[in-house]
Amino acid sequence: MPINDCMNKVKEKIPFHLHKSTPVYLGATAGMRLLRLQNESAASEVLQSIQTYFISQPFEFRDAQIITGQEEGVYGWITANYLKGNFLEKNLWSAWVHPRGVETIGALDLGGASTQISFIPEESMQTFNSTLQVQLFGYQYSVYTYSFQCYGRDEAEKKLLASILQDSDNKSRIKNPCYPQNYRTVLTMKYLYGSLCSEFLKPVNYNPSESVHVIGTGDPVFCREAVSTLFDFKSCKDREDCSFNGIYQPKIKGNFVAFSGFYYTVNALNLTGQFSLTEFNSSMWTFCSQDWNQLPFMLSKFEETYARSYCFSANYIYQLLVRGYKFNADNWPQIHFQKEVDNSSIAWSLGYMLSLTNMIPAESNRIWLPMNPSLFAGLLLFFTAVALLCLIFLVYSYVRSRMQKNTCQVEHVFAIE
Repeated sequence: MPINDCMNKVKEKIPFHLHKSTPVYLGATAGMRLLRLQNESAASEVLQSIQTYFISQPFEFRDAQIITGQEEGVYGWITANYLKGNFLEKNLWSAWVHPRGVETIGALDLGGASTQISFIPEESMQTFNSTLQVQLFGYQYSVYTYSFQCYGRDEAEKKLLASILQDSDNKSRIKNPCYPQNYRTVLTMKYLYGSLCSEFLKPVNYNPSESVHVIGTGDPVFCREAVSTLFDFKSCKDREDCSFNGIYQPKIKGNFVAFSGFYYTVNALNLTGQFSLTEFNSSMWTFCSQDWNQLPFMLSKFEETYARSYCFSANYIYQLLVRGYKFNADNWPQIHFQKEVDNSSIAWSLGYMLSLTNMIPAESNRIWLPMNPSLFAGLLLFFTAVALLCLIFLVYSYVRSRMQKNTCQVEHVFAIE
């Protein structure tokens, strides 16, 4: 969506008299992180132009920055748990308190240039750089979070195409098992190798304007095999505390919410929410076996660039979650594939905003119940029982009094006779 269209929608949503007092922040993620690594001056120019644009808008512009991968992961985790109500809840006195016994959920985010996993492990491993201490409302959370640069959906697909071309004898025509049968397209060498993520595969005689014809073969078996080569699983062989590429990861724990690219991919497979790994594999196999001409009838919203890549995305998600993060048939149903909670989108941006505006302060006066909930429940039950006994006693006394009165009246009548 063009930035002007986006800002016009914002202006419509926010009342006019609040425009000047509404703070605006801009956070850039993996795409800009890659650009900064590739060309720092170009990244600075982009940020400067964005700042100039927002300053001209009727809002209170405060900052534009490129956030780190870890920050992106943690902000996604904050968003998911904030929307799920895992940080605060209202008690009987309508005061916000920290919910007792509520477990936080993990967050799985799949973007275009990076992917993030964030969760609280069974045991805190503070010696690793991937574990962050997050302070929210006076409570501390030890969150494992890792961001895999160049492992977003778009960049991963480019690497796959680049590697297929590298292994092909015909450098102007390749077959992609992850594209649907009978699908054809033409891509430029710049599209394949223009990113920092795939430039290491760049051929010696690289010509950015040269065209490559890509033909889809729609082969689920070869697609899965091809996608697996994007990961270095051997470096984590026989290690439970390792995902891929030799990266440390504690054993996954609890429920997870998978959003962004995860959600859109499973939604294309006609899946959503919770489902088994068997269902996912079955739907993926069926989708990947389809002819290109069938996809417009299978997808609720058909766009070529997305439709051609859903098979790749599904296989990529399988390799990432099952072989990488170590989800299996038993704990796969603990993943909730969701787009939003109560009409609020799950994304890192909400956590970013909450953090910058201090709507979730690190330190906060803890609001406690007047007494322990168990004790309160016990006392409530006790007083309820006492009240019932008193009521029963009053009713009994009243009935007995009436009966005695009636008895006296009868005796009086007999006495007169």
